[in-house]
Amino acid sequence: MDVDREMSEETRIVEIVFPNHTNNMGTLYGGHALSQMDMLAYIVASRYARKNVVTVSSDKVEFRTPVREGDLIELVGKIKRVGRSSITVKIDMYAEKLLSGDRELCTTGEFVMVAVDCKGKPTRIGSN
Repeated sequence: MDVDREMSEETRIVEIVFPNHTNNMGTLYGGHALSQMDMLAYIVASRYARKNVVTVSSDKVEFRTPVREGDLIELVGKIKRVGRSSITVKIDMYAEKLLSGDRELCTTGEFVMVAVDCKGKPTRIGSN
């Protein structure tokens, strides 16, 4: 596996913000945004390691602009760093107005994922 090639690839997911994803002001719950970001970090790290991974930490999460009901959110995940058993994944979330196509970066964050064996203990990435 070519590490440089793998680390440059991106994984994306898109969803629409429905009323059950929003607070009383009609904006996306931060918890829902974090859940989607963590899910994408899991997908990115698992695809790279080809092992089970768990979330160890999230860092530098910044909610820049509110996301409104009816907006599309696109999450883009990319590997930032690979350690012995950990993978740091950078997630950018973009909000897009469905009808106009106007788009802006609304949330960013980094998630540290650790590869684990069948007993839940950290395991080396790249070993069986």
